[in-house]
Amino acid sequence: MKQRAPLTLAAVTAALAALTGIASLTAPDTGGKADGKAAAASRMPVERSLLVCPAPSSSDIADTVYTAFTPAAAKASGDGKGAARLLGATKDAKPVLEPKEPGKPFGATATGAEAPALTGSAEGVLAPGWTAQLTTKVSVGRARGVLGTACTAPGTDFWFPAVSTAKGREDFVHLTNPDDAAAIVDIKLFGPDGLAKSDAGTSESIRVDPKSSRTVSLATLVPGTQLADATAHVTTRAGRVGASVQVAEEGVGSDWLPASVDPAGSLVLPGIPADAASVRLVAFVPGEEDADLKLRLAAPGGAITPAGNEQLHVKAGMTASVDLADLTRGEAGSLLLTPADAKKATPVVAAVRVVRGSGAKQELGFVPATGPVGTRATVADNRPEENATVLSLTAPSADAKVKVTASPGTLGGEPASQEVTIKAGTTQALTPAPAGGKGAYALTIETLSGGPVHAARTLSLPHEGISMFTVQTFSDDHSTVSVPKAAQNLSVLTR
Repeated sequence: MKQRAPLTLAAVTAALAALTGIASLTAPDTGGKADGKAAAASRMPVERSLLVCPAPSSSDIADTVYTAFTPAAAKASGDGKGAARLLGATKDAKPVLEPKEPGKPFGATATGAEAPALTGSAEGVLAPGWTAQLTTKVSVGRARGVLGTACTAPGTDFWFPAVSTAKGREDFVHLTNPDDAAAIVDIKLFGPDGLAKSDAGTSESIRVDPKSSRTVSLATLVPGTQLADATAHVTTRAGRVGASVQVAEEGVGSDWLPASVDPAGSLVLPGIPADAASVRLVAFVPGEEDADLKLRLAAPGGAITPAGNEQLHVKAGMTASVDLADLTRGEAGSLLLTPADAKKATPVVAAVRVVRGSGAKQELGFVPATGPVGTRATVADNRPEENATVLSLTAPSADAKVKVTASPGTLGGEPASQEVTIKAGTTQALTPAPAGGKGAYALTIETLSGGPVHAARTLSLPHEGISMFTVQTFSDDHSTVSVPKAAQNLSVLTR
């Protein structure tokens, strides 16, 4: 057998960099040992983060605020330098937002329907935990409301329960391609009877050109078919995209519907507003086995079962929905979905459609199932006005303690932190804010001990008696990656 040449340390480091992509790599400290055994992997800060943001609105009277933020690190990595920028998703686009330092949010504004989708990257000390948010307010018209969404990392697979093609609804999938090659996208719609098919639809092989965005109306995928509750599955055949759904409903308002967390046997939908007038749960089973779900609301005093809606049966490959009238009863809570039979945890995806107000004063929002905050998570755009920002923290299975930090505002202020203990099966609602904060600020949650914690922030910006709002969930920012340490004796890598 032909013997391979020994690998140099530089070659190993280059190979690891290719595998981890964005990891920060340094030569390992072996403590003088050279026994040929691989050292344990270590957690290291990412060196580059990539985000994409959808085009904010088609309304000429839309006012959009962009906010970007990187949490301050206890110890700076590398040389302590970094750079970040968000720019239009077009070739030769100019930067819209360029943050300069960790721990301080930076904002920009846009007006009208010409504001583009954005792509951007952060490097060095600005990369770990880099977060960006767009919040749009439309005062009048069919698309009136407050629309908020976090910019996301591009991917290849997205689930959107709670979409619709019913009369009075306009749901659009926004696809943004940050790369230099075209992306090819498929979109499938699943209603109460399964996969919705149409010979006239163009749901397959949708091309998204390099450094560009594309908007697809879900109604055009199944012409003539009205689905009150459906689930959209967005996948790529080639490349990757950022994907979000923008919803406008006649007389009810508009908002973004983010993707649900990946299919799982148990789900948490955190931060349903205390004054929700209507809560509609939509769930879907991607696999081949039906799911029977137990429904509970994690309220401030403990987990309770909604009267008359103790369980939900979801057939495989079909979308199921249920109205949960008067679910919160004046207290912010989180919906917990668990298997009715603990031995049969069928993976599902889910989201809730939430309506506040009544009559002509209704406003629409969505809460998708989300994963735990993990080590750390951030939502970038929060407002200092009284009761404008409400943070909901949920511990579904075990007591937990977290640290909540409100950053300075974009126009000044000092950061403020507090430690919060959440009892198992409960939701705590807080109104954290920086000291003397002015302008938009970021909220960062760090898990200190105990079980998993799920979180969401409700931002309320009332207008002429309408309780305009949007809910953003927190997701682990994955600011560090696991990097195997190379052994000092590299002969073990040869044959």
